Amino acid sequence: MSTLQNWTEAACAELGIDPASVDQRAILDLAREVAHRVDRPAAPLTAYLLGVAVGAGQAFADAAELLTSLAARWESEVLPDPS
Repeated sequence: MSTLQNWTEAACAELGIDPASVDQRAILDLAREVAHRVDRPAAPLTAYLLGVAVGAGQAFADAAELLTSLAARWESEVLPDPS
């Protein structure tokens, strides 16, 4: 078992969350996209915001897709044109 898996199971136990409900790959993929396309410190913040959205009732996959899409278009749509 990897350190990440051990950490996930321990953190889930502390929080009373079923580890089977955690999609590590999707969360890590989202964090990678945000870190590369937006800013490195935005990755953990985005993971937190995803958790808040899911806790408020949004479907995990839908919320993750919205955030991934936002990160993908960040440079072209959100940042001002430098010229």
